[in-house]
Amino acid sequence: MNGLVIEPSQNVQYPTDVELLTRVMQPYQSKNCVYLKEALIEVAGDPAEGCGVSADCRFEIPESCYIDDTGHFNSVEFNICFNQMAYYLLAKAVKDKLVSPFSEWSMADFWQRQLGDILITDFRSAFRAHMNGRSFRGRIELMEIITWDGSDIRDPLLVVRSRCQYWDSRGGDCHGEVNVAITNPPVLAAA
Repeated sequence: MNGLVIEPSQNVQYPTDVELLTRVMQPYQSKNCVYLKEALIEVAGDPAEGCGVSADCRFEIPESCYIDDTGHFNSVEFNICFNQMAYYLLAKAVKDKLVSPFSEWSMADFWQRQLGDILITDFRSAFRAHMNGRSFRGRIELMEIITWDGSDIRDPLLVVRSRCQYWDSRGGDCHGEVNVAITNPPVLAAA
């Protein structure tokens, strides 16, 4: 774990890794599609437990990358922002060995799987109050990471349960729960 020891009650924070964020956002076709500007990662508790990892994020959407201005944050932007938070959080978990099983992946493992093998399997969102999409905050928390070993009838799979929330300075509020499956996870050496 790179010499970092985390006591169960200790929180460790990682400021935005600009180089990593830039690389994670490369698949987006234009800079107009990159909404995530900063992400402060926090690890609480024992990383071997699989949870306790979150990111507090800052977003800007100067103009929508897909539609004329609707005047509010909408479900498509919710999804794009979730994807960007999740990709960055998982990449950081791999790079800095923050949580198992990602702590055993290489960055090459992550880059190989970023687009084709990370799939949203369940997406729920609720919009509580109108939110301005120009400048706002967001948070993602990893709630559970489940490892399914492969068998003769099923390929190996990781399932990541997460929840997220977005808000603005004027009381805008929305939240959701998103489950992600990661197909084709790297085969890790037996301990």
